[in-house]
Amino acid sequence: CIINLLINLFNISIYNVLAQIMTLESGKPIRESYGEVTYGTSFLDYYAEEAIRPTSAGGGFITPSPFESTANGSPRGKIMAIHEAVGVTAMITPWNFPLAMITRKVGPALAVGCTSILKPSELTPLTAIAMKTLALRAGIPDHVFQLIISDKANTPLIGTELCTNKMIRKISFTGSTSVGKLLMKEISNNVNRLSLELGGNAPFIVFDDADIDQAVDAAIASKFRNAGQTCICADRFILHTSIEKEFIAKLCKQLSTFLIGSGMNDVTTMGPLITESAAIGIKKKVDEAIADGAERIYGGSHLNELGPNFFTPTVLNNVSVLSRIWREETFGPVIAIARFSREDEAIELANDTAYGLASYFCTKNLERVFRVASRLDNGIVGINDGIISTATAPFGGTKESGLGREGSAMGIAEYLETKYIFLNT
Repeated sequence: CIINLLINLFNISIYNVLAQIMTLESGKPIRESYGEVTYGTSFLDYYAEEAIRPTSAGGGFITPSPFESTANGSPRGKIMAIHEAVGVTAMITPWNFPLAMITRKVGPALAVGCTSILKPSELTPLTAIAMKTLALRAGIPDHVFQLIISDKANTPLIGTELCTNKMIRKISFTGSTSVGKLLMKEISNNVNRLSLELGGNAPFIVFDDADIDQAVDAAIASKFRNAGQTCICADRFILHTSIEKEFIAKLCKQLSTFLIGSGMNDVTTMGPLITESAAIGIKKKVDEAIADGAERIYGGSHLNELGPNFFTPTVLNNVSVLSRIWREETFGPVIAIARFSREDEAIELANDTAYGLASYFCTKNLERVFRVASRLDNGIVGINDGIISTATAPFGGTKESGLGREGSAMGIAEYLETKYIFLNT
């Protein structure tokens, strides 16, 4: 059955090989790749178990109808709601988490009985090919989990075909907001189901009552994982004026211990950016921010001695909220800092963006925890921590950060249609 096939997919795999493939093609440190294999496995385990629950395909509910029988006035018939697989699904996944983004989408799709067509990023196709190989070895039929490999030039054509093909009933995409908007337009003619996990520009607020050591640890965990190339990375750091100097000093002290280099080195803290053009783009944003009045506290330059894709961890203070590095998703190892003195001011700065994926804040005040969390316009809120993703939690954003949720029981619902059946008894 599908449950056993999903579990077998990773029982027969070799963690070391998968981690090495990811590091070699994406550059992330090998320790992070091991973590991603574990993280990716968790989605298969979770949805293999979720497949047999009433919230999955074949589940639903039955209830008496409100209609009265003409004979004796008792309820006439039963109302049944049955969950069914939506049908053929297509997934388009990014390069920054080349394994986990596959399992987070394909896991629930297969669990409910949807066949899946996967288009991975052209920058990290080898991880997807390895996953396809393992799926075949686990016993998943070739036509049930299909793979499309393409170069960059042909990717738009494939996207159009997936969106307009009448056989495909749902698209799940993780990537940039601009591409997500194009997919929405193309899929509209078929009125198909669509899940979008798009860009972010996460705020990270540190209040005056925060544990600063804890806040710095959370900031580093959120910002510098995969060299800052994650959609829920903290980008805009909003510090209370009373703790600004202490936070920056402790942050820079930790950054000075970073070991930057090849991801295949077990001691590497941070690896390269995905492409040379990505590093060039980060440098341009940093230079623009400085020209707009920002103060460079740490880093801010290429590491050419290591290679064209390497960039130093960077801290910029007094960043203009009008600068590109503040207004746009950074996708690199740069901390941009602005100050606040009032809680309302911090929340206003945090919400002043078109994006609404993740947000973070640090405080020891329990009343503030619930007050601020309710006011932040984001789908995900991390409090006193920077690592918040798990298979058991719903992942997704508001505003231009996307539609739908992945992970948790809500993630499996994205691949289900509900059929209402009335039975006259």
